[in-house]
Amino acid sequence: MSTSPVTRDIENLIAEYAERVDTGDLAGVGRLFAEGAFVGSDGTRFEGAGAVEGMLRDRVILYSDGTPRTHHVTTNVHIEVAEEAGTATGRSYVTIFQAVDGLPLQPIAAGRYRDRFVRDDGQWRFAERLITIHLVGDISHHMR
Repeated sequence: MSTSPVTRDIENLIAEYAERVDTGDLAGVGRLFAEGAFVGSDGTRFEGAGAVEGMLRDRVILYSDGTPRTHHVTTNVHIEVAEEAGTATGRSYVTIFQAVDGLPLQPIAAGRYRDRFVRDDGQWRFAERLITIHLVGDISHHMR
């Protein structure tokens, strides 16, 4: 089965989110939601770049290397595209690994993303990302 260029573009956006979080580029994560919303596991909604970046800065612990020392692995990606409407939905699993002094490499959380995407000027962007965490390990080195 081949992947369509549209699906690949959306998969790349999903991967960009994980990379920006893991490299500590919280402003970059915020920009991914410049015209969208991030909805946390508790249902709290953060709309726009500033709100998303601020939420991450308030909650995520960054280390001396500027990163949260995490590795987000996104799997089981399923995307449905409504080409004529310029919209898409997606769902995927996320497993977050972390290693810091005092915490050997281990999964610290696992859950699911439910995404909505829109196409603006030929580019796909997040309209909404809902994260639901189902399994939680030791997140004391990751979240405030």
